[in-house]
Amino acid sequence: MNKPNIIILMTDQQRADLRKGWGYPLDTMPFLDQFAAEGVDFGRAYTPNPTCMPARVSMFTGRYASAHRVRTNHNAKDALYTQDLLDVLKGAGYRTAICGKNHSHRSPEEFDFHETSGHLGYEGEENSTPAEKEFADFLRATKHMETHIPSPGGLEVQHPYRNVSSALKFIDSCPKDQPFFAWVSFAEPHNPSQVPEPYFDMFPPESLPPTNFGPEILAEKGPRWTWLRGVWEGVMGDAVKERILRTRSNYHGMLRLIDDQFRRLIEGLEERGLRQNTLVIYVSDHGDFVGEYGLVRKGVDLPEILTHVPMIVQGPGIATQGLRQDVCVNIIDILPTICDLIGTDTPLGVQGKSMLPLLRGENVPAGEFDIGYSESGFSGLYWDKEDALTLDAEGAADKDLTRFDCLNTWTQSGQVRAVRKGDWKLQCDMQGSVYLYNLAEDPFEGSNLANDPACADKKADMLMELIAATLRAEDILPFPHYRYRTKLHPRGYWRDESYHSPDIGVRDLSPLGRPKD
Repeated sequence: MNKPNIIILMTDQQRADLRKGWGYPLDTMPFLDQFAAEGVDFGRAYTPNPTCMPARVSMFTGRYASAHRVRTNHNAKDALYTQDLLDVLKGAGYRTAICGKNHSHRSPEEFDFHETSGHLGYEGEENSTPAEKEFADFLRATKHMETHIPSPGGLEVQHPYRNVSSALKFIDSCPKDQPFFAWVSFAEPHNPSQVPEPYFDMFPPESLPPTNFGPEILAEKGPRWTWLRGVWEGVMGDAVKERILRTRSNYHGMLRLIDDQFRRLIEGLEERGLRQNTLVIYVSDHGDFVGEYGLVRKGVDLPEILTHVPMIVQGPGIATQGLRQDVCVNIIDILPTICDLIGTDTPLGVQGKSMLPLLRGENVPAGEFDIGYSESGFSGLYWDKEDALTLDAEGAADKDLTRFDCLNTWTQSGQVRAVRKGDWKLQCDMQGSVYLYNLAEDPFEGSNLANDPACADKKADMLMELIAATLRAEDILPFPHYRYRTKLHPRGYWRDESYHSPDIGVRDLSPLGRPKD
């Protein structure tokens, strides 16, 4: 079998809906829209967890955060799995690379090639020129906040440009007879919200479409939301409105910069005669408020703008006529899809499902991709302002509030689960707080219908779907150690009633699974 080359281009914190191809009034990403028109564009792709490290570990392991145990950005060492994407591809003879941001359970040195970068200028980058050093110092001085002047150094010091250069360097180093895998991982459009000319002035604040909701709706969404807005008001002060507008402007400019570098990567493949035999997956780990509700970055709960991510795929044997799939897929589906494509077994413990039939425009079992599911929370009770813990004691902010980490004890505590089916979305937490939204009429989740008598039947139906999705996300590891055989569909499906296991033998499992009888 002639194995395809594989590139996963992952952005960090990219909203799915800010593209003209999906109805947004501004043309932020013209090349990505063109790329989508020539491949498969998933309109309902979800992250398993709207947090960087949990989502990235999920992509590599094909497992939900509740199963792989990396439920925050500080739990890499707790990753639990049998084999991940890197193991699979190395075992299949691939040469591997990471080019850009890591923030996963794997170290860069475990890839065959690595040139990494982060958010604040000194996170793996080799800043060897005066321009690169000036830019790195500029990033470090931002403390992750927005900037009100263009970034120094121009385009070529920006990390997406350098990440693509690294990827092309890696590709040129690969033997012609060996397939390659490159994780091209942009740390943008994540904060610090900064961008150079000409992108800084490309989407000026006064030209931006208004947000759908401001902070006036936050009380409806719960006390953690109002707490988060209160912190931002403390951080940004009286200029909070103007600073959020500048953040939005820079974010839009970074989308266009990313788009230009994605174009450069694809053109690099074409110039090398590699595009036709390279699977390219464009995806983000999670979304961003980008000013909606008077908030920026990310934080509490599982709103669509944080959990809904872009996912566009092109490659050999995949539909090329602009197939738009409005079924629910997830980042955890990437690993089993690649296994299916290259003809290798999916590792035990994987909870994702192969999207390969969807990519080829083929039929799948009815209802198999009807449900979108996401998780958040690291357990325990919610923390609130009445507790003795403070932002600076926790490490979420400096005492003078010049720095603030929106992912912290307050926003990440507890347990929250959400499910989408059709036009409906339901969220529930460990205390039984329920939110129900009709996304067709209320896409930004402003009107909670959970207590509307007219929606009682829909609420009951969605609660059952949430229970079922939560049970499917239950970890299948460890397997029983004696006699019992766990029946697993080769594509990870749950609704294929025609499937009957042909194998009554026992696979050689890892210590996390079941040993040979």
